[in-house]
Amino acid sequence: QVQLVESGGGLVQAGGSLRLSCAVSGRTFYNMAWFRQAPGKEREFVVVISSTGSMTNYADSVKGRFTISRNNAKNTVYLQMNSLKPEDTAVYYCAAAFKWGIYPYVYDYWGQGTQVTVSS
Repeated sequence: QVQLVESGGGLVQAGGSLRLSCAVSGRTFYNMAWFRQAPGKEREFVVVISSTGSMTNYADSVKGRFTISRNNAKNTVYLQMNSLKPEDTAVYYCAAAFKWGIYPYVYDYWGQGTQVTVSS
């Protein structure tokens, strides 16, 4: 059984930074991704990192501003978010999958989400 628990969300002004964490219990050698969902919108892919951390894929909307990393010894995945914009406001979800992809259906396990609000 795999459980994912996100933390680190909050309220920040535009231009600010936040770091999200996703603590993983159980098997850790999954590809790990972050998705986000704003009110009234579909869940949106943000970034994925491979099980070893050697590969990443970012959505164009966050490229150059967000950085994903993982520490398998600590069973934790991080999302460093810089230069935040009001349009980054959403609930951010951590997800795990054996497969590689950018669509929610690829992912087998999900966290409960953490709210990120960026004020203008």
